[in-house]
Amino acid sequence: MSAVNPAVSSFAPLRRPVFAVLWAATVLGNTGSFMRDVASSWLMTDLSVAPAAVAMVQAAATLPIFLLAIPAGVLSDILDRRKFLICVQILLASVSICLLMLANFGMLSVSSLIGLTFMGGVGAALMGPTWQAIVPDLVPREDLKSAVALNSLGINVARSIGPAAGGSLLAAFGAAVTYGVDVATYLIVIIALIWWPRAKNADDALSEGFFGAFRAGLRYTRASKPLHIVLLRAAIFFAFASAVWALLPLVARQVLGGDAGFYGLSLGSVGAGAIGGALVMPKLRERVDADGLLLGAAAVTALVMGALSLAPPQWVAISVLLFLGAAWITALTTLNGAAQAVLPNWVRGRGLAVYLTVFNGAMTAGSLGWGAIAQAAGVPAALLIGAAGLLIAGLIMHRIKLPTGEADLVPSNHWPEPLVAEPVAHDRGPVLILIEYHVEKHSRTAFLHALYRFSDARRRDGAYGWGITEDSADPQQIVEWFMVESWAEHLRQHKRVSNADADLQSKVLAHHVGPQIPVVRHFLTINRPGAGEQPTGGAGEQRR
Repeated sequence: MSAVNPAVSSFAPLRRPVFAVLWAATVLGNTGSFMRDVASSWLMTDLSVAPAAVAMVQAAATLPIFLLAIPAGVLSDILDRRKFLICVQILLASVSICLLMLANFGMLSVSSLIGLTFMGGVGAALMGPTWQAIVPDLVPREDLKSAVALNSLGINVARSIGPAAGGSLLAAFGAAVTYGVDVATYLIVIIALIWWPRAKNADDALSEGFFGAFRAGLRYTRASKPLHIVLLRAAIFFAFASAVWALLPLVARQVLGGDAGFYGLSLGSVGAGAIGGALVMPKLRERVDADGLLLGAAAVTALVMGALSLAPPQWVAISVLLFLGAAWITALTTLNGAAQAVLPNWVRGRGLAVYLTVFNGAMTAGSLGWGAIAQAAGVPAALLIGAAGLLIAGLIMHRIKLPTGEADLVPSNHWPEPLVAEPVAHDRGPVLILIEYHVEKHSRTAFLHALYRFSDARRRDGAYGWGITEDSADPQQIVEWFMVESWAEHLRQHKRVSNADADLQSKVLAHHVGPQIPVVRHFLTINRPGAGEQPTGGAGEQRR
């Protein structure tokens, strides 16, 4: 087999006009957002010199993502994504228009700046999962990984250009002009979304409502042990690494003696380092596994924080911030890639929303905490404490290995449709499913180990209760049972079973003797007569 040319495959999605236009619009929109954030962070240092107040800007930007990422992930799955994104862009443009007007008339205050920053964070929270979710609609499956990588690259291109441009505009023309340019970028994104020739969503009889989809996403997250590892590693890393982001405006102004232009240049250096890191990442992955990359990112970030605490010359600070950008993109892509790898398509938006919640929760709590520490002990001391904590935590967490994500999560569709005596209302439930196994004594232990492993899949895909029972008269007769909240949710469960789950199930069935495959029975709840449901019309048995 011939090798794939990375230079060609990495940029292949840009040959597709729809992806290229939306990608370019997104880069432009993110550039405007970074310009707005630079202006807001710097204006806060004019309004208040207290480290806690300055750190509140970072916290106000990330707190909404912590609070709203999961609901946003649900909305991205149940609403028309294009219309939803257009509404979010209008919200973001409105926030920047308000900032423009207040800055122009000299009416900005600490409370208004934090409040509008919070509203901008709301828009970012609603937009994040949806932007990630539309990528499969823009490119074929073979280009999906390259498209995800290009999105990460685009964010860091914006991170490189936006802060530097924002700092320059702020220094030359003032905050009002900077916010005005940001408004223009949102208008361009809206035009691109309106142009997007997207087919209308087909009606789906099993489409989920908001609260059902919300519960399904949380249920999957609660039952997915590989995702738990990713979330733990992310929370620990970002809680310590948030120190440098929360305190960077004060580092630039107080520790390094810079102005707004220098602060923008500092953030631009971080963005440039991230672009460089993204370009060398494929070579690094050939030599270092994901755990090694994350440990390296923690070590480099800690060294940069330590260097900044020593108040180096400005040109040295700009240089070391290049390494911060490379380490940051390494950590982001490693953790995000690990999360993507353990999530099937049906819950990917919601699972990534949970990841974003943890990420931004760690950033928010970390920003508030490091701001308080800086106010009590000083900015350099806070950076040193954060650097030491990040390095120690990185070494400890290195022992908890990230999941490799090698499981085949494509739906297997190997479960037959349940047998029913007559049509069952989709909202009827709960539903009890019984699977009858006959297991000989010598196979019992191996069977139970396999079944307990398979129970995770039951819970991830829809079960809220699960157990095993045996016949008191014949212990070789074992019944597995699980509960699902409605008939529709069980039908969705049929569509969610993956090829990896099918492999686990085959190991369970290998210990079953008697009939070729176990008997499966479905039992529906019967309400009291007159309570709105007829007591007839149960589901029958089938063999799976």
